[in-house]
Amino acid sequence: MLGKIIINPFGIPGQNVHQAQRLKDEFEKLGVDIEIIPQAYLRLCIENNDIKNALGNPDFVVYLDKDKYLSSMLEKVGVRLFNSHDAIRTCDDKGETYIALAGKGFNLPKTLFAPVCYRNECQVQQEYINNIEKEIGYPVVVKSSYGSCGSGVFLAKDREKLLKVLDNLKLTPHMCQQYLGKQRGKDVRVIVIGGKAVAAMIRSNDKDFRSNIALGGNGQKIDLNDKEFSQVIEHAEMSAKALALDYCGVDILFGESDEPVICEVNSNAFFEGIEGVTRENVAKKYAEYIIKQVNK
Repeated sequence: MLGKIIINPFGIPGQNVHQAQRLKDEFEKLGVDIEIIPQAYLRLCIENNDIKNALGNPDFVVYLDKDKYLSSMLEKVGVRLFNSHDAIRTCDDKGETYIALAGKGFNLPKTLFAPVCYRNECQVQQEYINNIEKEIGYPVVVKSSYGSCGSGVFLAKDREKLLKVLDNLKLTPHMCQQYLGKQRGKDVRVIVIGGKAVAAMIRSNDKDFRSNIALGGNGQKIDLNDKEFSQVIEHAEMSAKALALDYCGVDILFGESDEPVICEVNSNAFFEGIEGVTRENVAKKYAEYIIKQVNK
């Protein structure tokens, strides 16, 4: 069996390479030949009214990128992707993720989408500010539709701060959300493979409302059979299935009654942190899952 792992050449230094190398090591232990490709976009192009594919014909590709054009071309020439193009595209845009999950039985934070602005000289409309204050109130989370590891997420505690953040983000898709502050700086990260949770941890950060380990947060292992977290695990597995994800990391917050609330679903969640905390071999489990799916 021959596989390839595609990573973004501009990814977070160390993180995307570590992710790819861990998978490569586990695949090779299972007898699969693997190539890591950081510049796959150089191997595909549109030429003579068709897609020219110089990537070869691997049995599968683990797509650790978010480039929707590349994933679309790969699927069009018949390459089997993990995750699929549609799943990656939906998760890359947080707004699309919330819309896809809406109406399917999940607890989601109240969300207002910002109007799209195309010119820098335009000012944030006061009507929009007024509506945020009416519908959500302070503090309010302002979140870029794109970003990972906590980047592009801001907390506005008053109108002055809100206006500043919205003005900085006005040329990019973004949204405002209800702040769930009962357990500030704490959430649960669940890794789901093939619709089943394989590892989970509580993340907490005493110095930031964002719990990401990349921002200084700490992790504590969760027993997947612990009844205290049964609803959390169920929410994570259901969201992965609803978005047709082979692999993902689901971040879950806690509401006012400690109910699980979906924060984000990351199709390319890094597993270095959670492997270190839980001692679960996530890379091996993902490799085994892929091989099983390809051999069906």
